[in-house]
Amino acid sequence: MRSPTVVLFDVDGTLVTTGGAGRRAMAAAFAEVHGSPEALDGIRLGGATDRAILRAALSRLELSLTDARFDAIMQVYLGQLAGEVERSPGYRVLTGARRLLEALSCDAHIGLGLGTGNVREGALLKLRRGSLDGYFRFGGFGSDSEARSELLEFGFRRGAQLMGLARERVRVVVVGDTPKDVHAAHEVGAECLAVATGNASEEELRAAGAERVVRELSCHSVVAFLRGETRA
Repeated sequence: MRSPTVVLFDVDGTLVTTGGAGRRAMAAAFAEVHGSPEALDGIRLGGATDRAILRAALSRLELSLTDARFDAIMQVYLGQLAGEVERSPGYRVLTGARRLLEALSCDAHIGLGLGTGNVREGALLKLRRGSLDGYFRFGGFGSDSEARSELLEFGFRRGAQLMGLARERVRVVVVGDTPKDVHAAHEVGAECLAVATGNASEEELRAAGAERVVRELSCHSVVAFLRGETRA
């Protein structure tokens, strides 16, 4: 008998690429709020939560991250992000993502959620242009916690609750494209399916300890693994 499974998807580099829309929107927000569009220069965004990105950028300005500063920057950022995503020529839904979500959404044993460092509104904006936002009823977000493992915990507890099950009765799989996704998954006792559609290679993802590594989400083994029909 198959185990009920919560699957938590990362967004950037896993389901979609926005062609740099997030970085441009964040730089515009720092320009408007702090007069420093260069605050993000050299900061790697892959696998980082929005709160961690803001903390790193603010430290360059010799400022601490407070709730008030976070809210002020994110308000401008989200307004900028909507336009940047919509007009970005580099935006695309990554290979296999839509078909995979369609297949899993029909499976009564699977709860589809997000596990992303984006704040909730930012994640949905990035998915909406590709009409992927409607597949997800819950998630763990950068608005829940700065730590990736903690936001995943939020995500799968919400998923288990929606499925009417206790946390310990649910198998959890994180789908992501960075070693940070792999490590965070393991910190909360989840498995990780890592996809090499971001900046990390298959070798780097295997070295991080992912239970399954694929080149793209269209690989034939992905659905079977997520359904628990094949295991690592």
